[in-house]
Amino acid sequence: MSNNEIKLRPTKGNITFNDHIILSVINLATKEIAGVSSLDTKHMFALKRWFNKNYSNGVKISYLNNSMIVDVYINVFFGYNVSEIAYRVQENIKNSIASMIDINIDNINVHVIGVDFSKSEDSDI
Repeated sequence: MSNNEIKLRPTKGNITFNDHIILSVINLATKEIAGVSSLDTKHMFALKRWFNKNYSNGVKISYLNNSMIVDVYINVFFGYNVSEIAYRVQENIKNSIASMIDINIDNINVHVIGVDFSKSEDSDI
């Protein structure tokens, strides 16, 4: 074997994800649910948002003992069942993250901040 040869052997390595990617996946998974008007971006003070790296557009993630905790702050359209929307948001986030990375999700907390009365999602206005 010459000095320039590198022997490759199968080993496990580390895979890292940027939190912004995970935040984007959660954001998209939330917006896919019928009845979700928007993600609420006004619930945290602006100064707190600047210094919290794990917060973006109504989504906050935190880590505790190798598990993830997700907080989602949403507004819903008038006329939808809030508990059903919250459950579907939780399930969609769980499935979206599970298909992307292998991490234990401890909690997915859905905070309904407001109701959007301006128009319904299905209206023709």
